[in-house]
Amino acid sequence: MSRLDFEKPVLELEAKIAELRNTSSSTSVNVAEEIKRMQDKSARLLQQTYGKLTPVQKVQVARHQDRPHFLDYVDSMIDDFTPLAGDRRFAEDQALIGGLGRFRGRSVVIMGQEKGNTTEARIRHNFGMARPEGYRKAQRLMEMADQFQLPIITLVDTAGAYPGVGAEERGQAEAIAKSIETCLRVRTPIISVVIGEGGSGGAIAIATADKVYMLEHSIYSVISPEGCASILWRSAEHAQDAATALKLTAEDMLGLKLIDGIIGEPVGGAHRHKDETIESVASQIDKALNTMTPWDGDKLIKSRRAKYLAMGRA
Repeated sequence: MSRLDFEKPVLELEAKIAELRNTSSSTSVNVAEEIKRMQDKSARLLQQTYGKLTPVQKVQVARHQDRPHFLDYVDSMIDDFTPLAGDRRFAEDQALIGGLGRFRGRSVVIMGQEKGNTTEARIRHNFGMARPEGYRKAQRLMEMADQFQLPIITLVDTAGAYPGVGAEERGQAEAIAKSIETCLRVRTPIISVVIGEGGSGGAIAIATADKVYMLEHSIYSVISPEGCASILWRSAEHAQDAATALKLTAEDMLGLKLIDGIIGEPVGGAHRHKDETIESVASQIDKALNTMTPWDGDKLIKSRRAKYLAMGRA
């Protein structure tokens, strides 16, 4: 498991427990009581640590490479997933993946950013940073969902849209704006969950939804802490101050009424309990879809637009 600085005491205990287990299996010495004592201590320490995470520590957890990614959720939640590729204009963008499938017996369109689990996969998926063709593919999928009256599920996990020269030349800003517009005019429910990072327009392009939820240790912000620190303090070393000022945690977002709910993570974070976390996300999505079914397309559009127009107003 990748090491987080603030998890060091817990990881050291877990390493000692693993060492003791190997000792007991290779010798006749019974160390079960010592293992149990250390496990209890590790559990208490983990609970204490995750019960008081600072904003910058939340950022580290949200970015943890072992957190379940989009394809992990699809493999677990979606039956008969059929990916759809390309934007019908320029190319296929593997940073944003989407397609058709069945979620708990219900036909849906699902899409989201995929960061990748290996070095090769991260490069192929461009670390989850979509280009204009990715957001135009998202528009295509949403329009298809609208045509066939299928609910839309989006899973957000991106540091932001790709800021490269080629992306800008092909209309990155226009593609994001058009994707947000498409979210606002489809006549079918949109459920969005921030499963890791929710970065700027790259996130909101597919998260302008009827219901938006965040995992407990995910983040949602207009800019990364490092980017904010570079602008305000001329140094990324102030990322901790920026993380606090940005109000990017799930608790902050709920308090500001920018999201509809928080999905709890097991103690120790989603990277330690992937299956349990995915099940919690699936249950929340199922609950939200059940409360919105059947739906009236005109009412959906009206309430969705009113929701976003009301944000930031007293």
